[in-house]
Amino acid sequence: MPTTSLSLTETPLLAGILRRADDALILGHRLSEWCGHAPMLEEDIALANIALDCVGQARSFYAYAAEVAGGGLTEDDFAYRREAGQYRNCLLVEQPNGDFAGTIVRQVLFSAFNDPYYRALTGSRDATLAAIAAKAEKETAYHLRHSGEWLIRLGDGTDESHARARTALDELWPYTGELFEVDAAEAALIEAGTLPDPRSLRAGFDATLDHILSEATLTRPAGGWMQSGGRAGRHSEHLGFILADLQYLQRAHPGATW
Repeated sequence: MPTTSLSLTETPLLAGILRRADDALILGHRLSEWCGHAPMLEEDIALANIALDCVGQARSFYAYAAEVAGGGLTEDDFAYRREAGQYRNCLLVEQPNGDFAGTIVRQVLFSAFNDPYYRALTGSRDATLAAIAAKAEKETAYHLRHSGEWLIRLGDGTDESHARARTALDELWPYTGELFEVDAAEAALIEAGTLPDPRSLRAGFDATLDHILSEATLTRPAGGWMQSGGRAGRHSEHLGFILADLQYLQRAHPGATW
């Protein structure tokens, strides 16, 4: 494997696949950082399992991306040989874990979108995407339920836990708008029946959040200005640090196997 970064020509289909794959990989890596540090043993295992679910989803999407791209590429090429500007994940998943409340709020916000998105993706005219989504949706349903239950405990818990959850919600809310953005490439895939339209999921997203937040004695922030750019490769500084850790071995020892 060469040491140079991966050179890609992104077709709309490849870009669409990579958005799903990169969301899963980066979130999985973020959650893996809790291994050995969660507030209790059971939650340490739960977060590690969710991280593994995410990495498994990423592998499925990257394997399909390699098939679509051709040229002998593998899933590892997509994970380890791209620069930060070639990643297509949303900005939300690359945000730092913060405290436990911050991680839970990030997971609730992402899962409230991702679970119905995968459910809708099971109806894709692309049989491979539909099959990946059918397996992943069972996992994302648990991710939403687990993080939602924790947010209710934190929000309706002590003054300290409520304040931390409130702060995290206010800080991360501006990253939710990007989840529903549609550019020209994605619009073509939506028109072809390959991908679901994320805009059609907004009402359900809001309803899910309102239900969880109501039980958590929290309030959904007002709309306002939203962060954007991750889908086009414009990321926060945090992604660079993630990739420096994630890609170290393959960058230092290209093609290493074990």
